Amino acid sequence: MAAHGHSDDGYDFAHPIPVPVLLAVFFALVFLTIVTVGQANFDFGSYDIAIVMVIATIKAALVMAFFMHLAYDKPFNIIVFMSSFVFVALFVIFTLSDSKMTSPSFEPVVEEAPMAVEAPTAEAAPAAS
Repeated sequence: MAAHGHSDDGYDFAHPIPVPVLLAVFFALVFLTIVTVGQANFDFGSYDIAIVMVIATIKAALVMAFFMHLAYDKPFNIIVFMSSFVFVALFVIFTLSDSKMTSPSFEPVVEEAPMAVEAPTAEAAPAAS
């Protein structure tokens, strides 16, 4: 039997998850999606991005843990996935801090009023023959 490549280290290929757990994760994801849509109706100022990113991170963690079976996988795979979250968070933090330093607002600042364009007069228009 050892010739088939099976190991007895406690990690099997398939990780059956009970249906109530999968349904609980599904309803948690639906609830968090509703919270995300509801959050768009309120103005939290500069905390809007942080709130949405936290909700998205929780949803991604649920998907990875249960639907990708990382909760039952080798610890090294969990470390790799969590380190990717850390690096994405660092990139987002550096990008947001840089944009706050270089520009207080992303709206263009217009120093002077635009010049008015005169409509063509009847004299300037060529006569139709």
